[in-house]
Amino acid sequence: MRYPKDHGQHTRRRIVESASRGLRQAGADGLSVADLMKLANLTHGSFYAYFKSRDALVVEGLALAMDRTIVHWLSLTQGLPAGKGFDALVESYLGPRHRDDPGRGCALPALAADIGRSGPEARRTLERGLGKMIDIIARLIAARPSSDVRQTAAGAIATMVGSIVLARAVDDKPLSDLLLEAGRQALGSPVASDCERTHSADN
Repeated sequence: MRYPKDHGQHTRRRIVESASRGLRQAGADGLSVADLMKLANLTHGSFYAYFKSRDALVVEGLALAMDRTIVHWLSLTQGLPAGKGFDALVESYLGPRHRDDPGRGCALPALAADIGRSGPEARRTLERGLGKMIDIIARLIAARPSSDVRQTAAGAIATMVGSIVLARAVDDKPLSDLLLEAGRQALGSPVASDCERTHSADN
């Protein structure tokens, strides 16, 4: 069978997209090469036609997840006054939809611990994405009194990520909801409203 010239590119992209979701769902240490290829409905044997190593696919899947979170944040806050943009971001991030859909959510709560044990390229990929996320929040809170806006922005992300990690770690739903609300209150954001549930889960 003859394939279109761009068949290989489409297949590679499909593998990366499937791996990106799977990694966020199961963690970087939780999926073998065979598992990652199965997510894209492909055989293990074809993996090395597209990637030199499992680590290379993890890096690309991580980069895609980080990029989509950044695009979502920019879209979510576009045209909003800084304060309202920050509140919208926090409400979306610390809402039940994001908590309940890690495969389409932010890579940080799902993968940061695993990436910390990975190679330097994976850590650099996470660092680049994290730096861009800090910059977005720093712009949104620039009007707030602070001696160091970037440090405050980094603290906001740390609170958001920690709140999601804990909210996902418990089976007790009221406790999980309480952890999300505590995170929102710590960041001075109103309790998530019905409009939060209209936002994409690609946080």
